[in-house]
Amino acid sequence: MNHTKKIAKLLPEGIDAAIFTDENDRFWLTGFRSSAGTVVVGREKSVFYTDFRYIEAAKTAVTGAEVCLIDKQFDQLVEFLDGISAKKVALRDDKTTVRTARQYETTLPKFHPDFSRDLADLFESAVMIKDEEELAAMRKAQQITDEALAAILPQIKVGMPEKELAAKIEDEMKKRGAEGVSFDLIVVSGKKSAMPHGVPDESPIQNNAFLTMDIGCKHNGYCSDMTRTVCVGEPSDEMKKIYEIVLEAQKRALAAIAPGKVCSDIDKIARDYIYQSGYEGCFGHGLGHGLGVMIHENPRFTPSCNTVLQPGMVLSVEPGIYLEGKFGVRIEDVIFVTETGCENITNSPKELICL
Repeated sequence: MNHTKKIAKLLPEGIDAAIFTDENDRFWLTGFRSSAGTVVVGREKSVFYTDFRYIEAAKTAVTGAEVCLIDKQFDQLVEFLDGISAKKVALRDDKTTVRTARQYETTLPKFHPDFSRDLADLFESAVMIKDEEELAAMRKAQQITDEALAAILPQIKVGMPEKELAAKIEDEMKKRGAEGVSFDLIVVSGKKSAMPHGVPDESPIQNNAFLTMDIGCKHNGYCSDMTRTVCVGEPSDEMKKIYEIVLEAQKRALAAIAPGKVCSDIDKIARDYIYQSGYEGCFGHGLGHGLGVMIHENPRFTPSCNTVLQPGMVLSVEPGIYLEGKFGVRIEDVIFVTETGCENITNSPKELICL
């Protein structure tokens, strides 16, 4: 996987090269994961500097950029930038500390380091549109997640610690080829299901209560994300009612997703339905978020996001209702925006499951 050429074509006028040091940026650009390194993208040529721990593997794995061993980093940067006749370079303002910015300004003054918002905006716009190789990795990650949930449902028992169930889910995903989880899994039961980001601990799974499982894994460096709320035992009429409202809110949002639609308008469809059903104030997070190399990317289905949907964007759709001190329900799928609407790649059942 290589996106250096994609960024090279998008470099703003007057910028001859861009320097990236963030781990996730490096992975997206080169397809190679490392804890250290620098990628420099020029209009015609790119280079990936890394240290002795990664150099051999990087030379085998990285395409689209020359791979060089870091020795004297700033001397090497000057040499490369001189070699491509660069006059001005850019770095991401949102991923460069003040200390690092001063270091670049001191060591690369002849290249006039630019820390405006332009490079970050350009990079995020490029990352939002997934190519076929990225989509394939995310399909596989989601397939693993679906299969892991199906395998774990028969293992869920009243009294099992939430933490133990979370570990079992992670194990089921790794058995199926996951590189690891894409975030700290959320597995919470009973009253804790009213906490959107509740943390699993030794609390036992409750009887006749909701169990929320927000789970995901990584495959080829790309994330999946899915939430299912199931009932362990028999649900009350109120629990059934809340579940059906959340499910209907998601269905309405999914039906409206298409190129040209504005993210905030999609959020509004689900939010208005939940509020009109009598639960205003009980859905306190956004309807969804972009994902890819990172579990949270742009764009986002929120009241404030005015991004226009385009084919290739990948987002979650996850309405919820949370009743403090009682229970909560969240249902989450991942979709690809297509030329005519959206494709839902999440295949786990959504009708209320009672174990």
